[in-house]
Amino acid sequence: MKSLKEKFIKLEPGFRLYNYEKPIIALTGGIATGKSTVTKLFEQKGLKVIDADQLVKSIYQRPDTKELVRTVFSDAWVNEEINFPKLREMVFQNAKIKELIEGFIYARLPEAFREATSRISDQNFYIYDVPLLFERNLDTKVDLKIVVYAPRSVQLARLIDRDGSKEELGNKILDAQMDIEEKKEKADFVINNYGSMTELAAEVDQLLLQILD
Repeated sequence: MKSLKEKFIKLEPGFRLYNYEKPIIALTGGIATGKSTVTKLFEQKGLKVIDADQLVKSIYQRPDTKELVRTVFSDAWVNEEINFPKLREMVFQNAKIKELIEGFIYARLPEAFREATSRISDQNFYIYDVPLLFERNLDTKVDLKIVVYAPRSVQLARLIDRDGSKEELGNKILDAQMDIEEKKEKADFVINNYGSMTELAAEVDQLLLQILD
């Protein structure tokens, strides 16, 4: 059984996300900081990570979500499936649509989270990969906050290299998010990811030695 050190179990269940008995470690960062790579390193160490984005994707595949899109957002319903590019376009252009669809999805996240946690039995904690930890004010509901960090200049270079984005677009994407320096300041632990893969793996190893028994 993998265990979080007792000194890092900071919350009582009633104050924790979804009132969970087990402590929750939040893993977050910014776009192109390498959070997915850190998740893979955790998994290589035998740790199980719950991915908020994957939970949202699973909710979109539910019949009730598809029925909502089909009946209320019919422009995004094509060939009996959700047309996600069109739905994203509608969400960005209309605040009411954004509020409705996000409210629907987030109301179903607790159930999806419970389903994911039910498959984890060899850890006395949960690791939750949640990109909008601070933006959604979830940081007060978790025991530990880990931020994967790379400075903005590195984020921008990776966006340009990875997505073929123009510098202007890359800066707009970064401007739309909470600044990575602010996230770093709010973190309990920081994993630096602006060097080599070997250096990143060493950062992860050092972190796990600090927080796990």
